[in-house]
Amino acid sequence: MADVFACAGCGDVLTGPVTRVALPSRAHHRYGHEMLPALMDPGTYAADPEPSGPPWRPWSEVGPEEAEVRGVFAPVHALSFGAPGAVVVAPGDTRGTVLIPERCDGYCLGLDGRDGPNLACARCGRPVATRIDDCSLWQAVWLAPGAVRRIPAVDPTGGNPEREAPAREWESTPPVEPSGHWSPRWTAAAGAALAHLLAASAGAPVSVPEGLVAQTFGRALEALLPSVPLGPSRSVAKRAALAGPGLPASGPVPDLALVPRHPRTGEPWQPPGGAEAVPVDADVWQGMAFPREPLPVPATGGMPDGVLRDDPLPPYPHVLFQPDRGVFLHTLARLPAVRQPWLRRIYDRVRQHPYDLF
Repeated sequence: MADVFACAGCGDVLTGPVTRVALPSRAHHRYGHEMLPALMDPGTYAADPEPSGPPWRPWSEVGPEEAEVRGVFAPVHALSFGAPGAVVVAPGDTRGTVLIPERCDGYCLGLDGRDGPNLACARCGRPVATRIDDCSLWQAVWLAPGAVRRIPAVDPTGGNPEREAPAREWESTPPVEPSGHWSPRWTAAAGAALAHLLAASAGAPVSVPEGLVAQTFGRALEALLPSVPLGPSRSVAKRAALAGPGLPASGPVPDLALVPRHPRTGEPWQPPGGAEAVPVDADVWQGMAFPREPLPVPATGGMPDGVLRDDPLPPYPHVLFQPDRGVFLHTLARLPAVRQPWLRRIYDRVRQHPYDLF
């Protein structure tokens, strides 16, 4: 079902029809020093359950007790004390807004929202949203909680967004971009999944299958979980494997199941057999579960369905894969398991030495 968002002051419509999807792991991700594409796909929106935007308070002022009440269980630089529930849309889905010139500051090449809402309703002048388009940041428009209201729209197809879509209908993000760089969608999703994977490991070593899964998580797991168990688990290494819709259910049940987050609801797919679910963004899970392999030899005659051209050559990464550290720390700080001493030590190591690990 699609919705539109309108100004809470005058009622003027501020977006086109948009459908709710899960908040991407990269929502607060910084990447490189270049212009990034839009965070959200056209015609979609997501809501951030956490507070966002100014005012900000440093960790030394907040303290661990108040932070835990707000769902943060390890030290962070600062916490937002803005309102929760900001809605994010693609910039192209906005309507009827104008920039507020005195709030259009940024770090480098665009707007970074440091001064709060920088878009106003064109009709009444009420500040309603924050446009983000600076380098290193995913382009987005964040609708301010309390400044807008959601108006449900009728879905003419009668579709049910809560249904379990077949896995092969989900979008798949290739792991490597044409430039030869690892996809920032992959590095961000891997950072979030790695935090959940460590928490689920209980400190035991974790083995992963060869291929893309090993490329994505193997080096980080070896660096952070040595062969001697760190936590309460005294068992042998736990086995992680992909599980989810469209994959065969035969074979031994893994200890840890890398499963997709539903692209609309964000809920992790529940694996059978008692395996513990480790959520992965659906588009990246899709790329791991159903990789598109390049054709090894030229094809003659017509190109069959599903066959990729061998010209140009498929992209290969220039460097080894690294899960995004910022997303990893952001996610791990919000998991209650980080209060366990062994996992807190890992969190502190990565935070204090960000370039020395994995």
